Amino acid sequence: MADQQSDRELGPDMVRIAGVGGQPAEATLHVCVDGVEVAVEPGTTLLEAARGAGAFVPTLCNDDRLAPYGSCRVCLVRVDGARGPVASCVTPCTDGMRVSTRDPGTVRAARSVLELMVSQLPERALDVPAERSELVRVCEHFGVWANDFGTAYGSARGFDFSHPYVKLDRDLCIACGRCVRMCDEVQATFALTLASRGYATLVVPGSGGTWATSDCVACGGCVSSCPSGALSEPGFLDLRPVSGTTTTTCGYCGVGCTLQVHTRDDAVVAVTPALDGPVNRGHACVKGRFAHGFARHRERLTTPLLRRGGRGSPLEPVSWGEALGFLADRLGRIRATFGPDAIAMICSSRATNEENYLAQKFMRAGIGTSNIDNCSRLCHAPSAAGLVASLGLSGGTNSMEDMEQADCFLLAGTNTTEAHPVVGARIKQAVLRGARLVVVDPRRIELADFADVHLRGRPGSNVAVFNGLAHVLVEEGLVDEVFLKERADGWDELRSLLADYPPERVEELSGVPVDELRRAALLYGRAARPAIVYGLGITEHMHGTDGVRTLANLAILTGHVGTPQGCGVNPLRGQNNVQGASDMGSLPDLLPGYQKVVDDAARGRFEATWGVGLPARPGMRIPEMFDAAISGRLKALYVFGEDIMSTDPDTGHVQAALEACELVVSQEIFLSRTAASADVVLPGASFLEKDGTFCNFDRRFQRVRPALPPPGEARTDFDVILAVSDALGIDVGIRTPAEAMRECASLAPLYAGISHERLDREGALHWPCRSVDAPGEPTLYLEGFATASGRAQLAAKDYLPPGEEPDAAYPYVLITGRRLEHYNAGTMTLRTPNRDLVPGEWLEMAPDDARRLGVHDGDKVEVISRRGSVAVPARPTPRASSGEVFLSFHFPEAPSNVLTSRVVDTVTSCPEYKVTAVQVRPL
Repeated sequence: MADQQSDRELGPDMVRIAGVGGQPAEATLHVCVDGVEVAVEPGTTLLEAARGAGAFVPTLCNDDRLAPYGSCRVCLVRVDGARGPVASCVTPCTDGMRVSTRDPGTVRAARSVLELMVSQLPERALDVPAERSELVRVCEHFGVWANDFGTAYGSARGFDFSHPYVKLDRDLCIACGRCVRMCDEVQATFALTLASRGYATLVVPGSGGTWATSDCVACGGCVSSCPSGALSEPGFLDLRPVSGTTTTTCGYCGVGCTLQVHTRDDAVVAVTPALDGPVNRGHACVKGRFAHGFARHRERLTTPLLRRGGRGSPLEPVSWGEALGFLADRLGRIRATFGPDAIAMICSSRATNEENYLAQKFMRAGIGTSNIDNCSRLCHAPSAAGLVASLGLSGGTNSMEDMEQADCFLLAGTNTTEAHPVVGARIKQAVLRGARLVVVDPRRIELADFADVHLRGRPGSNVAVFNGLAHVLVEEGLVDEVFLKERADGWDELRSLLADYPPERVEELSGVPVDELRRAALLYGRAARPAIVYGLGITEHMHGTDGVRTLANLAILTGHVGTPQGCGVNPLRGQNNVQGASDMGSLPDLLPGYQKVVDDAARGRFEATWGVGLPARPGMRIPEMFDAAISGRLKALYVFGEDIMSTDPDTGHVQAALEACELVVSQEIFLSRTAASADVVLPGASFLEKDGTFCNFDRRFQRVRPALPPPGEARTDFDVILAVSDALGIDVGIRTPAEAMRECASLAPLYAGISHERLDREGALHWPCRSVDAPGEPTLYLEGFATASGRAQLAAKDYLPPGEEPDAAYPYVLITGRRLEHYNAGTMTLRTPNRDLVPGEWLEMAPDDARRLGVHDGDKVEVISRRGSVAVPARPTPRASSGEVFLSFHFPEAPSNVLTSRVVDTVTSCPEYKVTAVQVRPL
């Protein structure tokens, strides 16, 4: 605060209240509430001041996630000098105000307002448990009881239970508007409105019709904000109390939302977003909020399975003892006969940090090989390689809090509102507040509708587009020459290359119009705090690492990375722990904390602690594992929490690799396509049943806590790997997730200050966190880049064409990606009512292409590549550009990876999922 007063100088009965955002104010105001003086900043409401003074003021239209509204009038207080009671939630403090929350006349007025409100409600409004109904709590506060409720409308307004998750009891609606404002101000979907007038006013879908047919995206914000129980969810329609509530971290995408899991009778009743969640702050999406029914689905694996008769025989339920004995015998024989490098493991980006740490330790110290990889190979390996080369560390440069301060977003290759809905909603909010938005994507994604400029380049043209943007930055004098001189290398070489990328040439290479490219560059280059946010549309290319590096060039050229004024370069991670799996060393060339296997000093530290020599050369990447299996060099493949038969490219090649192995182990929660091809299947646990940590997209370690026990004989993945180690006679030296995190912290300087105990005590921590006293580093590189020179490295990378381009035989480009309602291979979401929301896959194609082929909405088409074919309904849509089609990879009945190629990024072996040449044939 500007006056720099300490709390002691305020006096013993005074409390300081921060204003909006906790930012320093020009002056401090002094307000007296019920005899208690509080110091507040300008803009503070009387409601906030009263809370700071310890006074309870009831509200019904107020939600701290929303702008003040002032409609319900139950928060009335008396202010000396005012003509009458004032609504505390919308009345700003002024210096010297004297406020009473207990004035009898004002209390009577507020009670009268409440009585009038409830006189139109049925008595059953009081049946909702007080912990779920603010209305009930406010009635208890004022002493308003059942005989105050009326029957004017009875049950005439009825119910709308059409939606699988959002249930509306119209008779309980008090027309407070909170649900509408949550949809507008937080989710920015604008799906709801208040209809009618007077006492008949209630919430309805803005598009008319039922909730199920509305534009609702089922984020649950309306349900979480409803004060009366008018909006609820299936689990809370049962009014019995829950038996337990567990705070944990979402196991879907990499945003890292904090959730509260409510349980009863060994099952999940409901999941609600935590209001104090550091990333989501009381918000969630349809998956994290509602798609929890898989946890107790009848198809969960609850016992080990084994092919007693070898390949061709059925998988049979067996005891843990038999499964582990078989596994130990076969792995032991393969290691003894062919050596440790005949064995490989694919770790899990869905599992905890501790499980991945244990898995890579088991392979390196126990089996004796570095043949370890995880699904980041298939998505963000180019991010790791590109960001390390350009800036020094394998993670996004800024926190979500930093990005919220951005005045311009450059979104590249990320369909954020579908793949990372909470971040997408926050970006929409920022744009509605005035931030500028540039979208780089061949599809017209939802955020393109909010954009100032949409650069709709051809798939595979990213490097040309980013070089073109950089050319304009140089041409317009928007390069920070001082920053480049003091903190970056490679400027002369890059400047020379950029001369070859004028907008006119970039238009020829990419299809992006000259004027749009120039406008986008000016928006980014002139912004005070621009943020680059990108996704798999940048990385999943033959030249994905080059795409990351040329994108990072833009931030370096303008001095908007590693400075307080910059919001940096930030990849959005697809799976919940894709960042953490790599952090923990589930990679063939890197130990935990990104320490190189070939670094003798780093390897020596692990050898000293683990008490065993470690492989001194990198192991195989995932594509190399498949090739080695087919060639006979790899004999055993242990797949841990991944369905490679669904998610990896060229499914036929993956199947051939599994068939060539002598032993395939699958550790899973359902009988996935990969598990169905395995020799041994070990039943694991879902994120709702685990203890440990995840690391989200902005490098934030957060706790994961078990809300349920694993079903049947299933075990946590940590315990499964321990059991396999014990069966092989391998002492991994750690027995609990907390011990694993402590050991990792002792060996990886980036995580030295992180422990379960500290996270439980303090909350989330960003890495680097180099000591137990360090607060973590939400913003990277403020004191220097982490490259060998300590300077950022600009990259002069020429545009090169994708690995597979359309031709006369295969004239369309297939792009694959995600849809909002489903997740990865559909293992979890397809076993929830999310399947009711989106029951199957369809092919997006441009309307002019559909007309040429004579295809109408819903017509079945066959999509054919050089590797296979898929039959799906077609959906003409302006989201697709001419010559381009789109499929997700969620549905087993539409396995899009039958089509994709084995072309990989030249640096990291990340597959080129975003460019596959196909033909489309009507059926």
